Amino acid sequence: MTEQATSEAPACGLEETASESAHVPPTGPSGDTAAPQAPGGERASEPQESAPQPPDPAASAAPAAPTATDPALPREDVPSAPLLLAVEDVSDSSVTVSWEPPERLGRLGLQGYVLELRREGALDWVPVNARPMMVTQQTVRNLAVGDKFFVRVAAVSSAGAGPPAVLEQLVHIQETIEAPKIRVPRHLRQTYIRQVGESINLQIPFQGNPKPQALWTHNGHALDSQRVSVRTGDQDSILFIRSAQRSDSGCYELTVQLKGLEAKAAINILVIEKPGPPSSIRLLDVWSCNAALEWTPPQDTGNTELLGYTVQKADEKTGRWFTVLERYHPTTCTVSDLIVGNSYSFRVFSENLCGLSASAAVTKELAHIVKTDVVAKPKSFVERDFSEAPSFTQPLADHTSTPGYSTQLSCSVRASPKPKIIWMKNKMDIQGDPKYRALSEQGVCTLEIRKPSPFDSGVYTCKAINVLGEASVDCRLEVKASATH
Repeated sequence: MTEQATSEAPACGLEETASESAHVPPTGPSGDTAAPQAPGGERASEPQESAPQPPDPAASAAPAAPTATDPALPREDVPSAPLLLAVEDVSDSSVTVSWEPPERLGRLGLQGYVLELRREGALDWVPVNARPMMVTQQTVRNLAVGDKFFVRVAAVSSAGAGPPAVLEQLVHIQETIEAPKIRVPRHLRQTYIRQVGESINLQIPFQGNPKPQALWTHNGHALDSQRVSVRTGDQDSILFIRSAQRSDSGCYELTVQLKGLEAKAAINILVIEKPGPPSSIRLLDVWSCNAALEWTPPQDTGNTELLGYTVQKADEKTGRWFTVLERYHPTTCTVSDLIVGNSYSFRVFSENLCGLSASAAVTKELAHIVKTDVVAKPKSFVERDFSEAPSFTQPLADHTSTPGYSTQLSCSVRASPKPKIIWMKNKMDIQGDPKYRALSEQGVCTLEIRKPSPFDSGVYTCKAINVLGEASVDCRLEVKASATH
């Protein structure tokens, strides 16, 4: 069995005479061959003399060997036809064919294969390789677009060439078509924004073979050639506008067409400029150190949405403008912290991506910040009556004392007006007795008994009296005598 290999060589044509094929240099071990060249054909570099009919492939390989049709040669001496002859690949300049070895190689052994081509409409077969090659695949290169030919291959032994295997279909060399494809740059995949007066230069790469046809449209209509220029190369198309106008905004569509195939890409362009000022502005109200303003949106937004408004104030004395609000979206506002005694003017600018409007809407009247007289209006005061009859919040507690040690009895009382406090022992008034000292401070009433004796034991009472009433509390004091031994 022979090994498969690819035979590649520069090809010049399809028709070759027998004398020319005899002078082709021998092929190397890789199986490279030269395609036959037609005498006087389109690709011939020099005029060729007329040549006899091409010889049989076996004759080119072994001129002394008899042919397979010679009745003196036994059928077993020559190989049979190669099997499964097929075209593997066809490009715009080459063709690759392959086959399988024949079932019968012949008793004398296989020397190789001879590949032959025949132009459409011609009668003679022209060998591609002058000598047999031990390959089962060959590539003929440098063919011309439009060539049409038949292919056959024959196995050759020392006894001669066997019957050829002929490819039934016609091989047509056509130009390779690569489907068109557009590669839109990243910065053009979103809306492309330019200002009025700037240039627009769109370079859109594309692919396709052969060179496709590029067509531009603007909002579905043909371009204005007076304003827009287009230059299309082999790999890109450039759309150029020297000075953009707002009318140039819209959707630009590039269509690349190639033999029934097409690719499309859309680029959105927005041409903008500075907006106009607000249509009108008026001073709604002035109070204290504040002024209320209202304005209407501009009629021209510059072909894009507004980013907001800038509000400024100016003192009539200095005439200098100071910004109060920036990129403020509502159309009403209140300006605060104005200085008393000054008069103010206000103006409002519109703003978009191009910046502030060239002019502003200015209030016609001044806002005068005057000092207002404050008149105090005191509310009538109703005095609350805190009068209260005496009541004890903390009563007296029973107490036990030791003779000879001073002791105190305490309680707390609440009353208004301030009550009179009377202390009693066993319901007898003890005021003025030097043995007792009565104290009263912040409603706390205290009775101090100096060095009590058992005789001082009894029931003590604290009574509080004012114009609204009286109250009293009691406790028992026990003075225990010292134990004697």
